[in-house]
Amino acid sequence: METILTYSQTDPDGVKNDGVKKLSKEIDCHPVIASLLYARGIQTQEEASFFLNPTFEQLKSPFSLADMDKAVERIHTAVFNKEKIMIFGDFDADGVTATSLLQDFLSHVDADVTWYIPHRIKEGYSFHPHHVDRAVEMSVDLIITVDCGVGAFEAVDAASDEDIDVIITDHHEPGVFLPKALAVINPKRDDCPSGLDYLAGVGVAFYLVMALRKYFRDKDVWNEIEEPNLLRYLDLFTIGTIGDMVPLVHDNRVLCMAGLKQMRLGERPGILSLSRVCRIDIKQMDSDDISFKLVPRINAAGRLSHARICVSHLTAANLYDAETTATLLDELNLKRQQIEKEIVLNIEHRLARDPSLLDHHLLLLSDSRWNPSVLGIAASRLSRKYVCPVILLSHSETQAVGSCRSINNINIHQALAENAHLLERFGGHTMAAGLTLKKENIDKLKSGILAHLKKQYIEDDFLKNFTIDAELSFEDITFDLAKEINGLRPFGMANPEPVFLCKRLRVVSSHIIGSLHRKMILQNAVSPSDHRVEAVHFNIGDTKNPPEYYERMVFKLKINKFKPNAAQIIIEDL
Repeated sequence: METILTYSQTDPDGVKNDGVKKLSKEIDCHPVIASLLYARGIQTQEEASFFLNPTFEQLKSPFSLADMDKAVERIHTAVFNKEKIMIFGDFDADGVTATSLLQDFLSHVDADVTWYIPHRIKEGYSFHPHHVDRAVEMSVDLIITVDCGVGAFEAVDAASDEDIDVIITDHHEPGVFLPKALAVINPKRDDCPSGLDYLAGVGVAFYLVMALRKYFRDKDVWNEIEEPNLLRYLDLFTIGTIGDMVPLVHDNRVLCMAGLKQMRLGERPGILSLSRVCRIDIKQMDSDDISFKLVPRINAAGRLSHARICVSHLTAANLYDAETTATLLDELNLKRQQIEKEIVLNIEHRLARDPSLLDHHLLLLSDSRWNPSVLGIAASRLSRKYVCPVILLSHSETQAVGSCRSINNINIHQALAENAHLLERFGGHTMAAGLTLKKENIDKLKSGILAHLKKQYIEDDFLKNFTIDAELSFEDITFDLAKEINGLRPFGMANPEPVFLCKRLRVVSSHIIGSLHRKMILQNAVSPSDHRVEAVHFNIGDTKNPPEYYERMVFKLKINKFKPNAAQIIIEDL
């Protein structure tokens, strides 16, 4: 499969630009670091200093969010009058961390508070009228949604009929109209002046807590109760923000950097116990550990059991209780991995029998045996492998439910929106979405999506694409540069981990580890010297005849976790 290599800037080695040279000198950094900052739009000394050493002083005011003033006043009244408050959350990592964070704060102020997370399969996403029935049974006076609710028109109306106030906190795309809630805090509202549209659901919840702390201070609440240090909530903010793959820029970056420091202290029993079952050294926790180890285990509960396990786990008061649920989350994740593996294997067999399924840059498949809760992960794996949008559906006799994952700049949410007349419901983002439709409409949906893709995109949009941040000479691949790159963390959306290109490398020695991975020592093939670099290539295709020479190599440069004073490169597949 052809791979297109593109550069993040027009100057391939990224260091000849006059602006880059100036920035490198001003902040005393390696020219490659200056080029990486420059390519991210960070082009002045002041911007670079804030990016590399962010402080809380630059955070936006929580009261810049539309309806925040209404929300904090109503919540203060509810706390003061001992009204029953229900936090209604979502079942993914963003939703459960947001629920846990708000539950933690309201418990601290001795509110009469409970929380509710819907079952992923039995109840589905978001806030619905039948949830109001449950709230009525529990004598709830105020419902606060987190990470959901901006489209919950019927539920909000049902709550109003029962004299239950609703405050919505959400970050998903709102429609033309908003529910008639007491307050709708969503930075993506057209009339919201905050500029915080990059927040995850847990981010909106955290800003609500920031505003509540200030409002409670003005009301002298902290004369009676110790004022909470919001630093201790930033571990939850960081997990939910990184887990939801929102842009790690501006306030998100500031708070995630502080959150990682908070996590490394190991003060929250739920996170400490989870890091242990993941075999993570919590003192070295980074964004990769969150993305690939913590978040999958948190999400596994919602996929295969019930996400309420996670809220109980993240709010556990002691390590003994947390260790029990951490083990359960680990077991659920192993089960999830096995189910996902079986689905992917089933699809690979189908493709082997009928390669034409991939002829039109769309893989849309359905099966009655598939567990719908893991289809998003399977679709993500397949979309990366076959470089095309993937839609996987689990169907009954009448209905199908599933997940979509996309590639490059192909907007799968837009494709669904153009075919909304065929869907019962759908939602999501540019690269990922969920949908429900009648089984009889599956073929029509496929035709509609194919027509959309053909109209909107060209062949090159479906080619594997690597963006190269800079071309390095072999002598540039050092521990010092790896250390400076580490200062750009945490990596994620809008701040991706840099990818480099180096040419003409020779393998000095190598061996296979774990049957599929190759560990190598590399040398400059053109001008051999004593300089050596360790490299790892995961999941190589041919372990018996691997190459001894690389005309070009695309890789990420890291500090070796097992040799903290050494650099290591992780090779990317082309």
